[in-house]
Amino acid sequence: MDGNARLANVAWEALFRAQATLAREFERDGDWAHLLPREYGVLYALSTASGGMRITDLKEDALLTQAGISRLVSRLEKRGLVERADDPDDARACRIRLTAKGVEVQRRVGRAHARQVAAAMTRALSPSQLEALTDLGRALIAGSQPGHTNQHSSRERN
Repeated sequence: MDGNARLANVAWEALFRAQATLAREFERDGDWAHLLPREYGVLYALSTASGGMRITDLKEDALLTQAGISRLVSRLEKRGLVERADDPDDARACRIRLTAKGVEVQRRVGRAHARQVAAAMTRALSPSQLEALTDLGRALIAGSQPGHTNQHSSRERN
């Protein structure tokens, strides 16, 4: 394995372990109000879409499979946190949106989760490191998009 490949794998391992470690901490110590973290993730995604979301878009946002998102939405619907509504752009489709109860739960859990995330991130990283991490995460996402061909590091571009 050459130096770049080795470094890429070491970086991936560090990123993966950091995310998994923080996710476990958030799940263990968080106030999820009887929600699973994935359920909260769906409520959060819906909170950013005033007209609701099609289940296919929600699936992409929540990083779940079609079957997984369908079951999760059904559970949230049974608990009165989301509802299905006709899609004004496509009579064959529906949109999933938060109910008033869903909005309240998402806001309450979201505030607590935001405090927990801020505490975990700022105990280990400076503001400039947080900015760099944000840039790096966005670069990785952009680089994983179909058709992306730029394989140069930021050092090579600068």
